[in-house]
Amino acid sequence: MHSKKHGKAKSRKPVVEIGLVPEGSTVTKEQVEELISTYAKQGNSPALIGEKLKREHGVPYVRQYTGRRLVDILREKGMAGEIPADLMDLMRKAVSMHAHMERNKQDKHNGLRLKRTESKIWRLTKYYVREGALPAGWKYDPKTAELLIKGKA
Repeated sequence: MHSKKHGKAKSRKPVVEIGLVPEGSTVTKEQVEELISTYAKQGNSPALIGEKLKREHGVPYVRQYTGRRLVDILREKGMAGEIPADLMDLMRKAVSMHAHMERNKQDKHNGLRLKRTESKIWRLTKYYVREGALPAGWKYDPKTAELLIKGKA
């Protein structure tokens, strides 16, 4: 992140045909969508839903089966949160760090980690506002984040 070079090492997904179900698969497109809505009703995050589909049902990529991303399916069914899941997870982490810092004011290492986490939140916020996933004037504030997290928990 801090260098001007890009590098080549990264994880790459295998090339798969969208809408082409792998041979030997017993799960259909409708079953995948039903499983997604079932897991979402149980309160699972999109990342956990994808992990369960992969582990328990042998669905490596939701998009391969349905032609759409998992989050798009959740949005269509009205089950996606108003704040993206990765941003919400970072805000939960920052809120717990703030609580720790209130109790332990001399913890310099956690203070540095809190700054790094909040900078990630600010970068993600700019991205999501630019992409339209968050409203135009949305800003991260630790106090309102704490209220949001306590309201969700």
